[in-house]
Amino acid sequence: MPVKNTPDNAMLLLDNQLCFALYSTSLAMTKLYKPLLDELGLTYPQYLAMLVLWEKDGLMVSELGERLYLDSGTLTPLLKRLEVSGLVSRLRDVQDERRVHITLTAAGRKLKSRAAKIPGCILEASQCSIPELITLTQQVQALRQRLVA
Repeated sequence: MPVKNTPDNAMLLLDNQLCFALYSTSLAMTKLYKPLLDELGLTYPQYLAMLVLWEKDGLMVSELGERLYLDSGTLTPLLKRLEVSGLVSRLRDVQDERRVHITLTAAGRKLKSRAAKIPGCILEASQCSIPELITLTQQVQALRQRLVA
C-alpha cells in the first residue's frame, strides 16, 4: 500500500536526507579515488594523511588526528602501514615519549609528484568548474564546523 505523501512523511524520504546525499556522495568519491590511489599504493585514509604531511611535515600524531578528525586508535594503524611502506617515519619525542612525530621519508616526499595528477582527474570527473567546487567545498566545510561546534 503506498504511503501518503504528507509533510511528515516527506521529511523521512531517503532522497530528502542531507545525510544520505553526503554519505552516498562520499562513497562515490571514494570509489572514484580508488584506482588513482591504487597506482600510488595508498588507501583513501592514507592519502588524506599524506596530503596533510605534504602540507606540513613533522606533525605529532595528535595534530594529524585533529586535522583529519580521526582518533589515535584509528590513526596509529594507518601510520604503521605507511611506515612499513617506507613513506613515513614515526619518532617518539625525547622529552615526552607519549608524543610521536610523523615525518615523511624521501620516498614519501617523492610520492607527492605522482599524486599531483589526482586533483585534475577528480575535477574532470566531477564535471564542475573550479569556482563551483570551491564553493561546494566551502559550504560543506561550514556545515561540518556547525555540526562539530
